[in-house]
Amino acid sequence: MPERKVFREYLDTLSRTLTQGDATEESLYPALSEFLSQYAAATDRSQVHVTVLPKKTEAGNPDFRVWDGRQHVVGYIEAKAPTTENLEPVAETEQLRRYLSTFPNLILTNFFEFRLYRNGELVGKARLARPFVATKLGARPPLEQVDEVQTLLEQFFAFSLPKAYSAESLATALAVRTRFLRDEVVAEELAQEQEKGRGHLLGFYEAFQKHLIAGLTLDGFADLYAQTIAYGLFAARVRAGEGFTGRAAFDAIPHTICILRDMFQFVSLGDLPKPLEWIVDD
Repeated sequence: MPERKVFREYLDTLSRTLTQGDATEESLYPALSEFLSQYAAATDRSQVHVTVLPKKTEAGNPDFRVWDGRQHVVGYIEAKAPTTENLEPVAETEQLRRYLSTFPNLILTNFFEFRLYRNGELVGKARLARPFVATKLGARPPLEQVDEVQTLLEQFFAFSLPKAYSAESLATALAVRTRFLRDEVVAEELAQEQEKGRGHLLGFYEAFQKHLIAGLTLDGFADLYAQTIAYGLFAARVRAGEGFTGRAAFDAIPHTICILRDMFQFVSLGDLPKPLEWIVDD
């Protein structure tokens, strides 16, 4: 069973890192990323790609994003420190509630226990090993619920969005992503760019203030920008059919709308901040 070997190697790596004494949550990210990639490869999903986005604050996207290798997001993973042995209270925090209302396929983990949520509901949980053995005893913990963890990961990797939406469910899905884009990504990026006194989003805000809407506030711009991007991408996706790309989204904007084309050139072809890139891809 190649998956069991992947589990053992993962625990070995975690234990080595944790026994160094100065390990942080972020120092364990490479181990989890490699574990997910190796598990995917061992189960004939070699095209799966895992990306990591460490956060400066509790806002923004989850820590990990998993791609299927065919332009589709499989799901997201939010990690907490192994010292957070009880994940139940974490699931009740404002941060997790935001994630669970936005991302339909999400794993919450402390690197040893995994909890899978579908459309905000807990559908499975399993513990690969006991974290205190590594964090407090300094030893590699024995494997425990291997079959259960494998079942949970299979559910996670098998996820796909519905092929067709009703008008109501589509409107809800777009509204949820637009709200998250506004509150957790655009507003956060704007705040950071304001501190530095420069940035792409800040430039767009100043251009809108000067040329389109005098008196536009930062909150108002964040809402306007998020709605423009979300519904603009949706319209471009409908027109493009199969093989949708960022270039196709940009090309779908009429040449007569200069500022809108500038916005989509940045979103579709520019060097986006990672949090914005993630939610736009989603």
